[in-house]
This record gives sequence, C-alpha cells and structure tokens, in this order.
Amino acid sequence: MIELQNVTKRYESLMAVDDVSFSVKTGEYFALLGPNGAGKTTIVKMLLDFTRPSSGNLSLNGIPSTHAECRQSIGYLAENHHISPYLSGWQYLLRCAELLDISRSEALDHCRRIVELIGMQGRENAKVNTYSKGMVQRFGLGAALMGNPKLLILDEPTSGLDPIGIREIRQLLESLKGQGMTIFLNSHLLSEVEKICDTAAIINRGKLLVKDTIPAIVKDGETLEDVFVRLVKG
Repeated sequence: MIELQNVTKRYESLMAVDDVSFSVKTGEYFALLGPNGAGKTTIVKMLLDFTRPSSGNLSLNGIPSTHAECRQSIGYLAENHHISPYLSGWQYLLRCAELLDISRSEALDHCRRIVELIGMQGRENAKVNTYSKGMVQRFGLGAALMGNPKLLILDEPTSGLDPIGIREIRQLLESLKGQGMTIFLNSHLLSEVEKICDTAAIINRGKLLVKDTIPAIVKDGETLEDVFVRLVKG
C-alpha cells in the first residue's frame, strides 16, 4: 500500500527526513512515532504531495505520490482539524462531498452512512460551535471517510481530547480497522498505539530507528513507551 525508498527531505540547513525507507501493507494499522520535530508530519506531507522529497521515492499502491491519481484513494485528517462554527456537522459533510464531485443523491447516502458510522445521529444538524472537540474530531474523521478511501492518514487524531474523547476515537478506528481499511497514524499517545496498532516505526531527528510489528518491538516486559524513550534517548 505505502512504500518509502531512501526518502530525504532537506530544508536549507535542516535535514527533516534522512534516508528513510519502510512499507505499510494493505489492511495494516500502522503508527509513525517520534518526538516533536522528528520528521513525522514532513513524511505525511510528502505522502500527500504537499511537499516533495529532496531525494528518494514515495508511492501508494505502486503509484508515485506526486501523481494526483494516488490521492483519490486517500482520506486525510490534519492535526488541529477545524470546521467553520456556523455550519452544522451535516452541512460540513455535504460540502466535503461537493468538493469530491459526488452527486447530490449519492452525497446524501454517503452522509447518512457516515453520521451513523461516527455515532453522531441526532446531533448532525446542530451547529459546530455546540460540539465538544471529540465531536469535531468525529466529523473530521467522517469527512476523511467521504468517498470510501482505501487509505486513511491521521495526524494526531486525539490531540487535545479528554480520556472519553480518546476512547471514542479509538473505538471508531477499531471499527474501521475491522472493515479492512489501511490506517496510517501519527500519534504521541503510545499507550493507545500499543493497544490497537499492528505495526509501528519510530523516528528521531529524521532517522528511522525501528520499524516492526508491535509484539516484535515491545518485549521483555517493556511497554512501547519504555522502548520509545530508550531509543530516542539513545
């Protein structure tokens, strides 16, 4: 599904990503981990073609990330996702459908299905300024799911959420994983990653430190947080 081959990204004197290679299989729940400034968001931006690598190659289903065709199968939720407060959740989803050029009749079907999937029945017509942050994140995920993408890229989807909101998002992602969707997650919540992800990669200062299954990374009585701290501190 996702392939990075010797990817480097340099911003003048800053090496944001340094010769990184890894792959993510179809149907896998993958987490990209690292401290602030490690290069995680830069990798996401390259996958989405928001920025291009200085060298190396990124592809999705064998299609270079620079080709618009590959982005047709991606749903994306940015960190600190924002929805205009004067819209309702339903209006927001309809606008997203319009941007994807989905016909009105199909859009209505998509929106009904998504509202049910994200568990927001009965609140979809309320204004966004009445929603909790967890509700806003649910609708952000709903927008990312519009058009039935094969790959979901989530950049800190639980940022700023309370424990209840975190649990709600985790349950929603587990349900999507059960449907066979490939999920690429950036997160600082290592305990959540350890609970639900299949594989993970840890990067620091642009360099890949490890990429493997969670059971292979976490062993000998350690937690994922233990391994993360040990590797990052060197």
